[in-house]
Amino acid sequence: MRLEGWRTNLRGPIDARRIVAVAPSNTEILHALGLGRRIVGVDRWSDYPPRVNSLPRVGSDMRVDVERVTALQPDLVVASLHVPGMEDNLPAFERAGLAYLAVGGLGLEGVWEDMRVIGRFLRREERAAALIADIQQRMARIAARRHEGLERPRVHWEWSAHPVVAARRSWITEMLTLAGAENVYADLDVESVRVAPEEAIARQPDVVVACWCGIRKLPAVERVLSRPGWQATPAFRNRRVAVLSEAFFGRPGPRLAQGLEQLAAVLK
Repeated sequence: MRLEGWRTNLRGPIDARRIVAVAPSNTEILHALGLGRRIVGVDRWSDYPPRVNSLPRVGSDMRVDVERVTALQPDLVVASLHVPGMEDNLPAFERAGLAYLAVGGLGLEGVWEDMRVIGRFLRREERAAALIADIQQRMARIAARRHEGLERPRVHWEWSAHPVVAARRSWITEMLTLAGAENVYADLDVESVRVAPEEAIARQPDVVVACWCGIRKLPAVERVLSRPGWQATPAFRNRRVAVLSEAFFGRPGPRLAQGLEQLAAVLK
């Protein structure tokens, strides 16, 4: 199980002028809070906004190269706890004498908490509150467009082809509800979990969404449709299979509202 909430070795808010952002979600949150120009290094997966592509890389968000971070002389490292194992970076930051703030809230409320915590420690509380309100309002408008009374499709949402799926505690469950659907794994009281293909097929999803993490190029829908045994599901029989970019769903940050818009279009 991963750590929940946030961790820091700061005693209070600071005026950090040099920030290393570890995890794409943190990079995007910092930019949305008007702190993008203070970022001096990012993890290997951060690619938005485009200006970050010219910044030094400090390894993956799972295994940070602390020597590279130290060489950048940051006032603060903003790290993540959203994936099990990320907490292993924190002792290394401590040993190197690096100030850090690591966030990892659960569900959509956890996303808002991440933004509030980063805003609080970097003296951007009002901006964080405005950002959260804007995203929530955009999501509410999308949710209001769904037609009440219509059947809610049951969705298999996978983060990898194994498959690793989004379960009850994931913000994806809430996003599916807002889009007028249900998570077929809502009975599993975890954030994500690997399931056997046989179990996924037995759940008979109406829609399959492939939103794979850690890839540079999206798979073709036909690749997903070629899986043996899945033709027994309503999703495959009706070709209700979608491939969506992890950038709008797997990063608990400002672009989730754009992701919800895409999801609502898929579920029409």
